[in-house]
Amino acid sequence: MKILMRADTHYSIAVRSNEYEAKYTYSQVLAAVAVSLGSLIVGFSSAYTSPALVTMEHSEYITVSKEEATWVGGLMPLAALVGGVIGGPLVDYIGRRRTILLTAPPFLLGWILIATARIVHLVLAGRALCGLCVGIGSLAYPVYLGETIQPEVRGTLGLFPTAIGNIGILLCYLAGKYLDWSQLAYLGAALPIPFFALMLMIPETPRWYISQGRRDEAQNALQWLRGKNAKIDNEMRDIERSDAEADSNESMLREIFSRKYMNSILILLGLMAFQQLSGINAVIFYTVKIFEMSGSSVDEKLSTIIVGIVNFISTFLATAIIDRAGRKVLLYLSSVTMIFTLVILGTFFYVRDCLHLSVNGLDWIPLTSLMIYLLGFSLGFGPVPWLMMGEILPAKIRGGAASFCTAFNWLCTFTVTKTFQNIIDGIGPYGAFWLFGAICMVGLVFVVVRVPETRGKSLEQIENKMTGRRARRMSSIANIKPLPSGC
Repeated sequence: MKILMRADTHYSIAVRSNEYEAKYTYSQVLAAVAVSLGSLIVGFSSAYTSPALVTMEHSEYITVSKEEATWVGGLMPLAALVGGVIGGPLVDYIGRRRTILLTAPPFLLGWILIATARIVHLVLAGRALCGLCVGIGSLAYPVYLGETIQPEVRGTLGLFPTAIGNIGILLCYLAGKYLDWSQLAYLGAALPIPFFALMLMIPETPRWYISQGRRDEAQNALQWLRGKNAKIDNEMRDIERSDAEADSNESMLREIFSRKYMNSILILLGLMAFQQLSGINAVIFYTVKIFEMSGSSVDEKLSTIIVGIVNFISTFLATAIIDRAGRKVLLYLSSVTMIFTLVILGTFFYVRDCLHLSVNGLDWIPLTSLMIYLLGFSLGFGPVPWLMMGEILPAKIRGGAASFCTAFNWLCTFTVTKTFQNIIDGIGPYGAFWLFGAICMVGLVFVVVRVPETRGKSLEQIENKMTGRRARRMSSIANIKPLPSGC
């Protein structure tokens, strides 16, 4: 008996038995789709200025100067920064689901303000209101999905917001070919309605219920998510244990910046920075203008539709392979592809504008380069940082840290979109694209050196690795196989 008692073991409770197979249950897919309809509005909001500013600047109903037009594009990410700050406390205090749900009415109001505006200040007010909801939503969506989806399918279903967000971008580009800025805004106002209806059908996350001491509701929510016949006892115990370890009276701000959690925070901030400083939102916000600058013979609005289709298809490709290839492999492919295409795009403008050589017959290069650039971005650096935000942030600081990281992301977005025209004026289009390419090179090194692989791991396992905490030990007596009867 003493020998058995001393065989205190190396078995970790973080490794759970496979008591049910991971599968795409109807309830988990419904939850992913419902949340992702909010991302559809985010994508539509991000792409709105590309087709809308062209018709707005020539509208007989409203007057918009060149400087005001930059604010129509730049104000949304600036307001999203504020939304990111607000979103953290909201997801912790009123819940993940309720926070997401409450963004629908302001989205509707913001789009109505834009659609009915006759002065630019109402357009700016609508963009600010939508941006506030974009910031809150972009934080809350990955937190909700990270806490509700099984590890085995978290990569695929966790990319639904990005994939459906790209449908929003494509929808805006398609509609923008036929609608002016006001009609396009009315279309945007219709999107929050199905989003609100579907969000009413799904539960709060079990982890949030546990954090509020509402165990029965947590158990009901988890059973709904996993299916009525799934065994959830072990997962419930893991959630309760994680919550117990996270319980503390210490200041949230102090915890976020403590050495224990700094590794997770710095990795996520790096991913967010390289995502935005790659120039993606400059491309999305000003797609039409980029094609105008290039002098391409392809119709600008048709080009944006092609770009939107590529963006849409590539994200679904990432969704299909992320749980097989892993997060880091997609980030490698993404970085290399963006570096290659940005260098080519910059070279095209340099040859045309500085060397003054003829580019006749080469006007296909800008469209092709942007298509491949967006393919690369959507495979990795587009969706993976948001997916990993729901994975690598420890439960104890998840709300506050996600708020901080989301706000930082939107600060980078605002900086790029607001200064893009100024960068082009200062160093030319070739300099702007080469600058973004150089940043992507640094991002590739960062991924190689710092970013961990999270594929197939539970949130508890990821947290143990990121914080350097060893998984709890328990006796292995229960795991010793009986000796054969003949011995």
